[in-house]
Amino acid sequence: MRRVVITGAGTVNALGRDVPATLAAMRGGVCGIGPLDIRDVDRLAIRIGAQVRDYDESAHFNRQQIALFDRYTQFAVLAAREALAQSGLEVSGDLAARAGVILGTSGGGLNTQDENYRAVYEEGKNRVHPFVVPKLMNNAAAAHLSMEYDLRGPSFTVATACASSNHAIGQAFQFVRAGLADVMVTGGSEAMLCFGGVKAWEGLRVMSRDTCRPFCATRSGMVQGEGAGIFVLESYDHARRRGADILAEVAGMAMTSDAADIVMPSRQGAERAMSGALRDARLNPEDIGYINAHGTGTAANDKTESAAVAHVFGTHADRLAMSSTKSMHGHCIGATGAIELLACIMALRDGVIAPTANWQEPDPECALDIVPNVARDAKVTAVLSNAFAFGGMNAVLALKSV
Repeated sequence: MRRVVITGAGTVNALGRDVPATLAAMRGGVCGIGPLDIRDVDRLAIRIGAQVRDYDESAHFNRQQIALFDRYTQFAVLAAREALAQSGLEVSGDLAARAGVILGTSGGGLNTQDENYRAVYEEGKNRVHPFVVPKLMNNAAAAHLSMEYDLRGPSFTVATACASSNHAIGQAFQFVRAGLADVMVTGGSEAMLCFGGVKAWEGLRVMSRDTCRPFCATRSGMVQGEGAGIFVLESYDHARRRGADILAEVAGMAMTSDAADIVMPSRQGAERAMSGALRDARLNPEDIGYINAHGTGTAANDKTESAAVAHVFGTHADRLAMSSTKSMHGHCIGATGAIELLACIMALRDGVIAPTANWQEPDPECALDIVPNVARDAKVTAVLSNAFAFGGMNAVLALKSV
């Protein structure tokens, strides 16, 4: 069982187009939520989101790439470029066969679907572009990363709604730990902020019309976001041999299923996932200094997650910092855990805990230290990152400093 470390990170999201800008925004408690700038927004009841604004695809990709890359694939490619550049890793020769990519996404090429449904049903066209299928498929981003970086090992996509990227990172971690690969590119990407994507979520009646306030008594629901978070995972020995800068160690993970309800979360499922991650990482509850909460800003999630944390950590829960960065970058669905992992790395490397922004007043059913509004300096050596998805699918990652 090999040690697994993170040697590169990249992102595109509403807070920033790269990791330094994103972490600076998290440290400043910046909220990236605002009015949506999408087609037919006037037909939506929910008109806010954490959108990647002023984005010009032609500044990053040529015409041939744009014809093949949905917005979610573009985000993944841009984030991967940053992650691979930071890692200093060059995949070639024998390493190519032992390097792969596992990404998470829930909607895949949703913008492409939306545009082509319009073309056929609204505009009456009988033909669509021949590349619609390879552009919208959920494995498109993983496929393009494998081709761009010659990743010839295990490559696939995980789709478990809001836990997709945590499941993907967890799988990549297990591949490296078990010796099935030496290097894995992993994370998640999502671009659901199109008319159809927002309209579908409206139907759940869990969306906020103003902003996201997790663990707050005046919460009004979740807010969708978009973006990508991509990481380079490799064995500790491989990273040390090539002199790589190690950002953090992935120490353990756990996956559980509630097997209970398609939308309502289960405290027991969340508890088993957190406890399992601690066991897998060989950590005690008191070792954890920070939890990046799933923290959607809905009553069902916030209260259930708070109760689960209190039960798993016992008396240590009172000394444990927990925040939801969805209050800043929105709920990026299949990419959200990957973007949130950046806050975990910041806590471990920089000693800065990102806040829960927009918080107004305490909720007695969420009586934990949720780091309200202002980032906090703290010495942290181990963290958890929670992801609890519709369908009762849970994935928790445990990270340590190196």
